[in-house]
Amino acid sequence: MDYRNVSNIYKQNQILNATPKKLVVLLYEGAIKNLKLAELSAAEKKIEQTSNALIKAQDIIQELMATLDFKNGGEVAENLNRLYDYFITELINANRSKDTESIKKIRVSLEELRDTWIEI
Repeated sequence: MDYRNVSNIYKQNQILNATPKKLVVLLYEGAIKNLKLAELSAAEKKIEQTSNALIKAQDIIQELMATLDFKNGGEVAENLNRLYDYFITELINANRSKDTESIKKIRVSLEELRDTWIEI
């Protein structure tokens, strides 16, 4: 039995059956995971791995931006949009410099946002 395939099926089912709130939490977790990978890769001078992980994190943050409901979210949605835009800009800069501190700063912020979503 291919356990990777079983794991992928489990993940697919988790996503397909998730509530909107859970999907947001899963997006945060995906971005955090990629930022942790980027931090480790940058520390080991694995430039391509670092870049790939940072790009994946940026893509996930862009997906978080796409989920914002400006009509009903008002000021909170606007603030999150600005924050996500800042994160993406900082990650682009971190990708150029491979600065692990910048990556860590964004990861910690995303962890705090994820924890807030979990509490809601």
